[in-house]
Amino acid sequence: MDTIDLRERVARACRVLGRLDLTKAGTGHISARLPGTDRILIRARGPEELGVRYTSKDQVLECDLDGKPLDGGPGLEAPLEIFIHTAIYRARPNVGSVVHMHPPTVVLFTICNKPLLPIYGSYDQPSAALALEGIPLFDRSILIDTPALGAELAKSMGGASVCMMRGHGITTIGETIEQAAINAIHLNELATMSYHANLLGEPSPISAEDQETFRAMASRFAGLEVQCAAALWRYYVALTGA
Repeated sequence: MDTIDLRERVARACRVLGRLDLTKAGTGHISARLPGTDRILIRARGPEELGVRYTSKDQVLECDLDGKPLDGGPGLEAPLEIFIHTAIYRARPNVGSVVHMHPPTVVLFTICNKPLLPIYGSYDQPSAALALEGIPLFDRSILIDTPALGAELAKSMGGASVCMMRGHGITTIGETIEQAAINAIHLNELATMSYHANLLGEPSPISAEDQETFRAMASRFAGLEVQCAAALWRYYVALTGA
């Protein structure tokens, strides 16, 4: 198992999302499951870290599913909300990565009790698919700093790939680090377009017929979507210089 490569991929995903302004200041964290183990790699917090935008592989800790760090130097520790990650890994064995960020536009929708609707289709099918699936809301604004709260969040999220957290942020998952990060980008894109649409007037969802068409397309082109996601990730890495 190449843990050095996995650490760098966690760090790179942090840098990409940080440079895309998907979080407030230096906060947020990304983790990855170490395949075949009960351990994870996660972005560290503490006086020696540089924040999400500037994460390096040396600021990625190995922890167990109880949230206990297994390595790391002085001035680095597991984030208080590590239980977001550990609870999801316990509940969903197929999840390989978890992202927790604080994109301001998404948070605004949770504050105003406005759902993210399927207001477009071909403009950006992956983010439209999130709205078509329905985006769960974790209806509490507190820090997820205990295993019990982590389990509560995981239950609210269910089998979804993204979750909005009232007055707080988002949690997204993927089989890979890159998929989890792209899901966060797609959720932010949906929220950004919805925000601007609300400024112009009352957004209308696409027709029921088109919604069904896009649902059918999602299942038909699942393999192609993975290839497109890989190309999209290369684009974002190049765009941000991460």
